[in-house]
Amino acid sequence: MKRALIKDGWKITHDPYILENKSDAESIKYQIDLGAEKLVIAEKGMEKIAIEIKSFLQASFASEFHSVIGKYIVYEQGLQEIDENRTLFLAIPDYAETKIETYPFIQRVLKAKNVKMFVYNVENEIIVSWIK
Repeated sequence: MKRALIKDGWKITHDPYILENKSDAESIKYQIDLGAEKLVIAEKGMEKIAIEIKSFLQASFASEFHSVIGKYIVYEQGLQEIDENRTLFLAIPDYAETKIETYPFIQRVLKAKNVKMFVYNVENEIIVSWIK
């Protein structure tokens, strides 16, 4: 997945990307898989993203999805509070996207929560599509 990002022109800046939310009462750390950035000519600036990578290889697809969506929501909130210029993406292999297409409810949840994703091909190490 990292090679797919690099081939697409991204620079890996964090591996992993650590979010730390501190308060007087506690400090909470979250570990997102990667941080990356890319010069975006059209916008004349840097696009910064954080990437949570999921394989969807567990025996229960539904159970893994529950874990994934929960982490995504927490990480997205953390980024909004600590690094608002960075956008969270969920990276999934193309075989997982094919599986998601068979679950209309999961598709509706992803849409309702505005989950940003990109799909990559494991064998060819390329990004297949961005879902923003």
